[in-house]
Amino acid sequence: MATMMANRGPRPSSGETLQERSKGKDVRISNIVAAKAVAAAIRTSLGPRGMDKLMQLPTGEVLISNDGATILSKMNVLHPAAKMLVECSQSQDIEAGDGTTSVVVLAGALLDACTGLLNKGIHPAMIASSFYKAAEQCIQLLKRASQPVDMNDRESLIHAVQTCLSSKVVSQNSDLLAPLAVDSVLGILGPNPSDAVNVDLRDVRMVEQLGGTVDDTELVPGLVFDKGSTKTAGGPSQIENAKVALIQFCLSAPKTDMDNNVVVSDYAAMDRILRDERKYILNMCKKIKKSGANVVLIQKSILRDAYNELSLHFLAKMGILVVTDIERSDVEFVCRTLGCTPVPHVDSLAPEKLGSADHVGDVVLPGSGHKVVKFVGVAHPGRTSTVLLRGSNELVLAEANRSVHDAQCVVRSLVKQRFLIAGGGAAETEASLRLRELALETTGMDSHCFKAYADALEVIPYTLAENAGLKPIEIVTELRKAHAEGTIGAGIDVKKGCISNMYEKNVIQPLLVTTSAIKLATETVCMILKVDDLVVVA
Repeated sequence: MATMMANRGPRPSSGETLQERSKGKDVRISNIVAAKAVAAAIRTSLGPRGMDKLMQLPTGEVLISNDGATILSKMNVLHPAAKMLVECSQSQDIEAGDGTTSVVVLAGALLDACTGLLNKGIHPAMIASSFYKAAEQCIQLLKRASQPVDMNDRESLIHAVQTCLSSKVVSQNSDLLAPLAVDSVLGILGPNPSDAVNVDLRDVRMVEQLGGTVDDTELVPGLVFDKGSTKTAGGPSQIENAKVALIQFCLSAPKTDMDNNVVVSDYAAMDRILRDERKYILNMCKKIKKSGANVVLIQKSILRDAYNELSLHFLAKMGILVVTDIERSDVEFVCRTLGCTPVPHVDSLAPEKLGSADHVGDVVLPGSGHKVVKFVGVAHPGRTSTVLLRGSNELVLAEANRSVHDAQCVVRSLVKQRFLIAGGGAAETEASLRLRELALETTGMDSHCFKAYADALEVIPYTLAENAGLKPIEIVTELRKAHAEGTIGAGIDVKKGCISNMYEKNVIQPLLVTTSAIKLATETVCMILKVDDLVVVA
């Protein structure tokens, strides 16, 4: 007997295999719990009746927002799986600009569905494969349920933007901000917006100015600098038919490359130095005047003074308006707007390098007394526009800036993919219902996973109803019934607390926002599912 045992050799230890499996399971559950915690943290911010978050940054600065990407980017998330949800929200912000809260809430619901499927004993790889198939089916279903939009139909674009702004802190100003956001993007698309395939939002410059209210925000078809012109006594503050020079050289006394000291022993030498300095600056100012420029923009310098009192005095005598401290990052935008070329040296200043504007001048803003320089009547060689944002405090101003940017992203989404779909949870409910029907026709593991995916999609209408103070189970059941009867546009009207046709209420959003959210949430969840170990590299 002993011989037979010896011949068989050592028995494989099954304990190691079991231990390995249990470790993978523990890591997976830990990842799911951490990611769900992030989703739960911002779930209350979803929808027009969602709550705002007050964040205190390490610098002591305070921030109020209900934008998912903004909240998550400021959160100090330590768990690697939870960080994946933060990155998922940022990806949605880059791709669509809206739906940053929805994508995280959806990912949280899908992870919850995964927990149930894993408990049934379904392999994580099978769940991931089925979820990818379900996401693809949802995108196809939503495309069939969507409506095409024409980029020349300004009203439809405004309704889509108003839906986006309805959940923001500045939602009460959406009647002003929605047309402004649409016009700012359409302005840079050119005369034929239907031909555009994408839009670069860096062509729209946001200028924040404290004072007044959000209602004082305006779209300037030209250029605005957030400070007044720099002038001495007698200098002009208004210029008609402006010829604009953007200079990158310094209107001050030259310095050597090395640090040095000049020791002056007598008054005659001091007078000679001052006379030469005066002559040098006057010569530069004469060359600027000779080029035909009557407005000079001076780029900020870090090596030495970009200008001094003497140069401002000479330019004022010559009737030239001066705007100083132009940021290096703004130079490209200014050149595209005004059609000028930056001039690195005074000798290369020529009339063909100048930009033009019908009128340049200081404007005093109502409600604050601050001055800004406005360039009106530019030729728009680079198709740009400027939004002058106003707000009573820094918090409102920062949130208005983020909200207008999100609104512009909605128009950009429609330029990329010209389809609109109903909001108010209608799209998700429609996809959920059709996916459930598909699950009944499917066999095997896919059937279970499709059903779990369909259930997870209903988290959006459920959360919308919950945040609006309605009875979520009752509302979602009614919504399901309306979609089963064939009303594709049926969604939650949070203002009246009932189910309405969202297309009739003009609660619409770009198809790209919903499809991108489904795609990114599914990718993130499948990635978390496939992780079975956590390796910390010291």
